[in-house]
Parts: sequence; C-alpha cells; structure tokens
Amino acid sequence: MNSIIIGIAGGTGSGKSTFTNRLKDLFQDQVSVIYHDNYYKAHDDIPFEERKKLNYDHPDSLETGLLVEHLKQLKAGHAIQCPTYNYSLHTRAKETITIEPKRVILLEGILVLCDKRLRELLDIKIFVDADADERILRRIVRDTAERGRDIENIIDQYLSTVKPMHNLYVEPTKIYADVITNSGMNDVAFDLVSNKIRAFLASGQ
Repeated sequence: MNSIIIGIAGGTGSGKSTFTNRLKDLFQDQVSVIYHDNYYKAHDDIPFEERKKLNYDHPDSLETGLLVEHLKQLKAGHAIQCPTYNYSLHTRAKETITIEPKRVILLEGILVLCDKRLRELLDIKIFVDADADERILRRIVRDTAERGRDIENIIDQYLSTVKPMHNLYVEPTKIYADVITNSGMNDVAFDLVSNKIRAFLASGQ
C-alpha cells in the first residue's frame, strides 16, 4: 500500500488537533492518526514527584526512534502497536493501540518537524502558528479537563519548560514547513492540504 504521511506541528494549544481532526473527519476510513505524545518515554523507575518535574517539552523526552520505525512499518503496509501515555501518572501506560496502515497517515505533535528522521518521512509538512496567549489558555483548559492537573502545576510547567523549549525547539522548525497556518480553522490552508490529499488518492499511486 502506498501512503502519504502528513506531519502537523506547532506549539502547545496552537490548533494542531483541530486541523488534524478536520482532515480525519473529511477522509474518515482512509486516514490513520499517530500522536507523537504517545511516544513519551516510560519513567517507571523514577518516583512520581520527580516525574512531575521532568522536562516533557525537550526532544529527548520522546522515543522518536520507535516512532520512525512504526511509520516505516505503516508505510510498508503493516499494522503497529502504538504505545500510550498516562498523563496523570507521568509515565507510559501498559495499554497499546493497534493502528492499521491507511492511504493517509497523519502525524501530530509539537516536535514533529524537529527530528530530521521524521522530516524525511513526511510528504507534507504543516506548522500551525498561534498567538502565545491563546496557546497557554487552551493548554490550561485541556490539562485541567483531560489530564487531571491543577492550574499551579500547569503554569509552573509552562514557564519553566514549555515556553523556553518552544522558543528553542518548536518555533525554529517553521522553516521546514510546506504550509504555515495561523489557526486549525483556517479554511484556505485546510483546502490546500485536503486538495493535495484528494489528488494523491485519485492518482491511485
């Protein structure tokens, strides 16, 4: 099976998930989605209070080598067992998710364009760029509602690691993007990417 792999990067709370979900909703069963966040390294050997202090926004916090291998397997037509992560316990969960190979593979994550090995596998590279104030507000809403974290912890993490790592490792990767959009709801950018996908699917490659 020949597949097209699309990377969707950008800062925390920028609208990556919105853009990803719109593509997934449009192309439905022709799409598989992989989240770079699922590849956070396991930290079972570190006490919980110490795990909370780790820098989860540095490239070294992710097992990107495994992700690269999984993308290659999907491209070759093989299903993978994708790891999952427990954000409340700050370590990898025991459960895995079976991801089937599809014609369109979406890869989402803040650091998707940071690693050369990933960039070389991507057919389309997208960067969702949003205002910093909007991003931190969205992160607070998400982390309190979905990840069981308190506001004080979120703000401390944002100031100590998220913001500096964004400036150091995320923002500079815009130069690698084929498409830069200011929102996950930007229809012009969405139409450009979805039309490219339609052309690929229609080509029968």
